[in-house]
Amino acid sequence: MGLFNISLLLTCLMVLAIFHSCDAQNSPQDYLDVHNNARAQVGVGPMSWDAGLASRAQNYANSRTGDCNLIHSGAGENLAKGSGDFTGRAAVQLWVAEKPNYNYGTNQCASGQVCGHYTQVVWRNSVRLGCGRARCNNGWWFISCNYDPVGNWVGQRPY
Repeated sequence: MGLFNISLLLTCLMVLAIFHSCDAQNSPQDYLDVHNNARAQVGVGPMSWDAGLASRAQNYANSRTGDCNLIHSGAGENLAKGSGDFTGRAAVQLWVAEKPNYNYGTNQCASGQVCGHYTQVVWRNSVRLGCGRARCNNGWWFISCNYDPVGNWVGQRPY
């Protein structure tokens, strides 16, 4: 193998490594793993990936790239944004990190705290998930996940 071929091979391997690392932790299974782990901790069954929900989430994420503002498109949706290599896995972990803010006994968030992203993640009746991720013009990442059926109904417990 000539020097040119070795150089070309190394270049191709580096490009593949870069693309692989960009997609690391953003596959449907990565989103599902974090969701389903949190759900299993409270005795709720796993979710499955839904291509239609994922398409809707991706289209919405793409539409927010101009301003990257966390504005909901409707019910049954969790949103996150982050800089650097902000992944889908990291976004779901942020939502799950709200767990200590949720009081099952009172079915409320702790005073002054947020927990609705977490309760949507573990909402028993939500069994289908689809997520999308897009790079904003400012370099940040915008992540949207849609749930079906929609959760977070007032007066109902998530599990």
